[in-house]
Amino acid sequence: MSYPIPAEQACSEIEIKKSRFIAYASHIIDREAGMTWLAEIKAEYPDARHHCWAYQIGNPSCATNAGMGDDGEPSGTAGKPILNVLQHKKIGDIMIIVVRYFGGIKLGAGGLTRAYGQAAQAVMDVLQTQQEVPKTEIKVICDFAQEQPLRHWLSLVEGEILNVDYQQQVTVNIQLPDDQVESLSATLTANQCEFKTLDK
Repeated sequence: MSYPIPAEQACSEIEIKKSRFIAYASHIIDREAGMTWLAEIKAEYPDARHHCWAYQIGNPSCATNAGMGDDGEPSGTAGKPILNVLQHKKIGDIMIIVVRYFGGIKLGAGGLTRAYGQAAQAVMDVLQTQQEVPKTEIKVICDFAQEQPLRHWLSLVEGEILNVDYQQQVTVNIQLPDDQVESLSATLTANQCEFKTLDK
């Protein structure tokens, strides 16, 4: 099941009662990657008052992982509204970071919640997306004569060869869209090739 992911990093800025909210959205593959990116943004804006964030990993209709952080703002006024925007957008493997420069006028809890939600919405409005196609990695052991037909078949289904090892037989590590695995399994079985699915 494919789903949209960010195609590239996006940025947007809004100002509310003299506070600047600079929002970034980007593709991440896991929490670790998100925390690394957060550290980069903090280094880029070291004098900002807050660096608030939220992310969701995996298929947005059943996200495998989600997280958020208020970075010193009152609990629930920053990370939660950012995450709410993400959950309504049906985009996976994404993180939003909102950098806030305090403008001297307090917004109150309701004002903050609206401001962070608006900042997240603003960057989502300019974000370009592309389809993420879940893939499976398979190790195939076959005769030399079967390598070329395998390569041809993979080219038809947007599969790719990760590496090849030539011994008495050919060992090929391939990656292909999940929805093509059954078809490949049937083809390999018919040609008496050995194969096994590798853990993700």
